Amino acid sequence: MKKDMSKIANIFFLLFLSLASYAQEVDEHEKEKALRTSINLTWDGNIALSEDKFIDAEVDYRKAIAKSPDNSIAPYNLGNAYYENETYNEAFGRFKEAGETSTSKEEKHKAYHNMGNVFMKRKDYAKAVDAYKEALRNDPTDEETRYNLALAKELLKKDEDEKKQNQDEQDKDKENKEENKDQDQKNEGENEDKKDQDQKDEGDKGEQNEDKKEENKEGEGDQKQDQKKKPDQGEGDKEQEEPQPPRPNQLSKQQVENLLRAMQNAEKQVQEKIDAKKVKGVKIKNEKDW
Repeated sequence: MKKDMSKIANIFFLLFLSLASYAQEVDEHEKEKALRTSINLTWDGNIALSEDKFIDAEVDYRKAIAKSPDNSIAPYNLGNAYYENETYNEAFGRFKEAGETSTSKEEKHKAYHNMGNVFMKRKDYAKAVDAYKEALRNDPTDEETRYNLALAKELLKKDEDEKKQNQDEQDKDKENKEENKDQDQKNEGENEDKKDQDQKDEGDKGEQNEDKKEENKEGEGDQKQDQKKKPDQGEGDKEQEEPQPPRPNQLSKQQVENLLRAMQNAEKQVQEKIDAKKVKGVKIKNEKDW
């Protein structure tokens, strides 16, 4: 009984292997059939693209890609079509797909080389360097890829230097802004202090003016009171204090003095004449001393 069961198990195992092998053969056959169909669609896409029928070519390439994932030529050619049409995002996706699905080093090299070209268009030089390096790993003899790699490195260095310079300028501007902000705050504080001091000075000045006004009011009150008490005296003093304007034909002080001096001289001459006459009338006595 045990021997019969063992024989049955072996039969089922052999049957399973046969079915699996048959299924694998069928699957491989289907894959080969799908790949042939995909290649034919790729060829149709190439023809349409050569006739400048971009839409038709895009449709054929997409059908080819959907028919067989093993066909790396279809996404690569579609990527080239997008690249020529300057649709770089779509081109990059198709080049990446071709590089990941391809088993040929030559096809991988072409896919990564073109990925590097897309990154150069985007000015993403760091990723372009990585893509060109991957392309050279699959084909180290390609001088065009080597040249593109050197150019990408040079542009990357220039870009990094410019970014560093811009960052330094931004840091400097930020530092200057901080310094200006601190200075503005300092000036604002000083202005506030000055404003407070000015307000205080104005307050003190106002108080002094108020006191002066009060004093003037008191002085005016006293003056008015004195004027009420002595109006005549005040008017007399005012007349004495105010100089009188000269009257018409009034002699000056010098003219008065000259006139008085002339009158005195005239009076003296008259007196001398009178005295002379008196002397002349008196008799002279002749007295001798012998």
